[in-house]
Amino acid sequence: MRKVGHVSLCFLTGISFFFSVNASSDTAGHTIPYSTTYSQVNANKNSDVSAANAHGKSAIKHNSGYKKVFSDLALQCIHQEYPNIIKHTMSSDADAKTPKALYPAFYGCLDWHSSVHGHWLLVRLLNTGGDDIAIDTIIASLNKSFSQRNIEGEIATIQRPNNKAFERPYGLAWFLQLTGELRQSSLPEAAIWMSRLKPLEDIIVERIESWLPKLAYPIRTGEHSQTAFAFGLMLDWSRIANNESFEVLLMSRIKDYYEDDTQCPIHYEPSGQDFLSPCLAEADLMRRVLSEKEYGKWLTDFFPTLTSTSINWLEPATVTDKTDGKLAHLDGLNISRAWMIEGIIHALDTNDPRISALQKVMKAHRDAGLNAVLEDMHYMGSHWLGSFASYLETSRGIE
Repeated sequence: MRKVGHVSLCFLTGISFFFSVNASSDTAGHTIPYSTTYSQVNANKNSDVSAANAHGKSAIKHNSGYKKVFSDLALQCIHQEYPNIIKHTMSSDADAKTPKALYPAFYGCLDWHSSVHGHWLLVRLLNTGGDDIAIDTIIASLNKSFSQRNIEGEIATIQRPNNKAFERPYGLAWFLQLTGELRQSSLPEAAIWMSRLKPLEDIIVERIESWLPKLAYPIRTGEHSQTAFAFGLMLDWSRIANNESFEVLLMSRIKDYYEDDTQCPIHYEPSGQDFLSPCLAEADLMRRVLSEKEYGKWLTDFFPTLTSTSINWLEPATVTDKTDGKLAHLDGLNISRAWMIEGIIHALDTNDPRISALQKVMKAHRDAGLNAVLEDMHYMGSHWLGSFASYLETSRGIE
């Protein structure tokens, strides 16, 4: 059995510029002061949402307020070009372009991957939100993003020379979640959007299939390069898309990387700017590839300190500065931990004695994470945390 070593701190490389945010734009393009954009949006809805939040997950899941809050966050950023972080290899002066010129569909929400999962959020809520969201506004926004011309521009950018590692694996995994969500939609517009995105999806799948056999080791970070989280999203997509060859390849690599892991050092977590738990993401991944009996045994070896009597097994993280994009990652960590623990619980036998302890940890992280999203946020958090909150509240990894 392989013992998981100390979780290393690795960071995505690239050109990263963080700007302070004093204003943003609404969906019509009008400039709105920062305090109005987020404080007033939430003030209009938080009375219902806060009341629901006080009663736990079942209450908020039956309350329409959170859906409007989350969809508004995405609507406000998917077509907001600045501030922006561009990560790509420049081969010549010609590659120095504005975000919108480089990524005509996914230029908003500070960076490409956040824009992608902001679009996923909107499709997800179209699929699950009923009449509690601004359906016509969301469809109009997605029509704008997913024009044929815009997607052709995205394809041109991703196929530039020296760009094979672009957004690998995190952004590519979220793109597959987006197309998976479109495949499950009954909206007529979704079929049109999917037909336009399919060539880009084909390129992304081919890149992952080429990369996986070459990846000698898993990547165990708490940020974008982590493989366990990305593989979970990719595996879910393969089953939605009925791509059996991709699923077989990915399942094989997952078992090679993780099946023999034991004693994950969760007491080392979190690192200072994690938004994913290396240990919990791996546990949430392995429930997708093992039987219930196999998984229960694997989890015992992986988390030997987790028992029915575990108290304070894992505490929520605290954010000290919401204006610092890296430090604000920890709000997302609380949310992703909550949904990963929910996935673990879902995979265990209903009589497993560890479930009670896990439920307490899940609730603590969910409350901490959603409080960050349902209260005032800086753009460094608001441009992406709505997607994480939607993933949790709609049980995307399970349902």
